[in-house]
Amino acid sequence: MDKRLPHAILFVCTQNAIRSPMAAAIMHAAHGHRVYVASAGIEAGDPDPFVGLVMDEIGLDLTRHRPHAIDDLADHAFDLVVTLSPEARAHAEEMAKTLAIEVEHWPTPDPSKEQGSRNQIMDSYRAVRDGLAKNVRERFG
Repeated sequence: MDKRLPHAILFVCTQNAIRSPMAAAIMHAAHGHRVYVASAGIEAGDPDPFVGLVMDEIGLDLTRHRPHAIDDLADHAFDLVVTLSPEARAHAEEMAKTLAIEVEHWPTPDPSKEQGSRNQIMDSYRAVRDGLAKNVRERFG
């Protein structure tokens, strides 16, 4: 797989509340000094408190993140759009028809669907976080 860094990367999920802000924060921590990183959702959801908790465990602060929609972005000049949900993939593929962007899909489960104890829910968020970190390492080094 080509590990060259794009100049600008956008992570997109459904509501920009969990998966895409996690991925963007991980990417920014790893390569933010060399690439512009942003996140968005198909629509803007509500902030998710579990995201702040699990990201804090790895030293990344997402407590101030406020979800926003892709249509709210001032600029669509991204080299690469990484989608994390089926809805985001469909939206990005439509965008790619009129914009010169590359689209990659990283299927990522929505941990907010997890039911059970608080520990079980936290573990599902951790699994998503860790999976995204692994994808960033494998894709971009």
